[in-house]
Amino acid sequence: MNGAASAIGEGDVIASVDLGSNSFHMLVARYELGSLQIIDRMREMVRLAAGLGDDGSLDEAYRGRALACLSRFGQRLSGLPTTRVRAVATNTVRRLADPRAFLDGAEHELGHAIEVAPGREEARLIYLGVAHAFPRLPGRRLVVDIGGGSTEFIIGEGLDALETESLQMGCVVSTKHLFPDGSITRKRWSRARTEIAVELRQFAPVYRARGWSEAIGSSGTIKALGSISRELGAGDWVVTRDSLSQIREVIVAAGHVDNIRLPDLSEQRRPVIAGGAVILDAVFEVLQLERMLISESALREGLLWDMIGRAEQRDPRERAVAAWSRRYAVDLEQARRVEATAISMFEQVRRTWGLDDAAEAWLRFASRLHEIGLAVAHSQHHLHAAYLVEHGDLPGFSSQEKQILAFLLHTQRRGPAAAMQRLAELPERVQQPVVAVAVLLRLAIRLHRARSDEALPAMELRASGSSLRLAIDESWLDARPLTRADLEQERKLLSNADFRLVLGAA
Repeated sequence: MNGAASAIGEGDVIASVDLGSNSFHMLVARYELGSLQIIDRMREMVRLAAGLGDDGSLDEAYRGRALACLSRFGQRLSGLPTTRVRAVATNTVRRLADPRAFLDGAEHELGHAIEVAPGREEARLIYLGVAHAFPRLPGRRLVVDIGGGSTEFIIGEGLDALETESLQMGCVVSTKHLFPDGSITRKRWSRARTEIAVELRQFAPVYRARGWSEAIGSSGTIKALGSISRELGAGDWVVTRDSLSQIREVIVAAGHVDNIRLPDLSEQRRPVIAGGAVILDAVFEVLQLERMLISESALREGLLWDMIGRAEQRDPRERAVAAWSRRYAVDLEQARRVEATAISMFEQVRRTWGLDDAAEAWLRFASRLHEIGLAVAHSQHHLHAAYLVEHGDLPGFSSQEKQILAFLLHTQRRGPAAAMQRLAELPERVQQPVVAVAVLLRLAIRLHRARSDEALPAMELRASGSSLRLAIDESWLDARPLTRADLEQERKLLSNADFRLVLGAA
């Protein structure tokens, strides 16, 4: 899980992995002169969504297929450092009853951490990839991405996504749901399009009010429909209302998904093209489109550009945290005090506890947002803060990062023992650094309870396993009995969570 990424220099090689609901993609690129030079790519149609049960279970055959694919990807990526690889899972993994059970094996085979992107974060990354592929297109653009398990809708301008939506519909799940026995009739098609249109109309008025100068489609389904449209005379890299109508008529006339014969349609794509085509048919109708350009770039390219943005101090998480600080009227001076002290302590124990840039980023973000729960109520404000982060939209944050941030905010005060139960929900590899960061955050908050700009005395921290020795000037503590009492109470509370805090004189 990448945090504050180190600089990406000229000639550096970076990679992204997209665990889609239909296909898995791997992209390896070299950063040259401000652009990406693709040097390798792999794609396998795993069709993970087809193995998803109604109860959130994953069929063993599809799990095995996914792990085998990731093992092959892992061989190609074995020479790259973890800071140069980002892997993201999307809709199907989001819907698993126990995503951790799948991810543990998946990460082992890939050899790198795998993030789970929330729907709107997936949309943002898709837009970033598309926007870099169409840098000179003026005005706002509508981007539609039909995946295997979900469809993302974005309105953006330049490199910024302005509106993002993610709906639970995709070429695999929609074919399975709308045409369960494979039979296709005109009545079924009309009913399917109406069902999808009802979902689209929830946000269509907002999108039409925003407006766009051009519509762009991305990912496999729309690229396939674009290739078919080209063969039908629509032109290169475009789907038109007329070509989509022709495609619809051929599919309906076929009568069954197995009988669909369209020009340039691959055998792999044939079983799921009906679900994807009916989604796009409804999109054209509800959003009143006449044509849609086709983008070669999507989520995997967006991941690479997001890595570069983080490395060049254009981290979308920074903007998201700043926006939330304003929204929830955070006392910015207090947040600054807590962050400065927390990071000062972090630097003293970084090496001993093996903390990396990602852990530093968690501590910075938690310090800035630790008081957002006060906007709800002072009582239990740490719980309110954790709930807001866990269930809110934070652009740039993966699902795991939101879980980590929610854990840190939950454990910032009161007895941490109960909150530690949430630790098991996190990947095992991050549990130790997350606990370390939680302890540092708690201490920084305690030390700044007075909300004063008075400088703290020099402190010396020594870490060892699940213990921390804090040495601080005794005379300073003698003059501040409340702070001394707070630290003594903190020592007792942490001991209940099997963590040893030792207080000593500097």
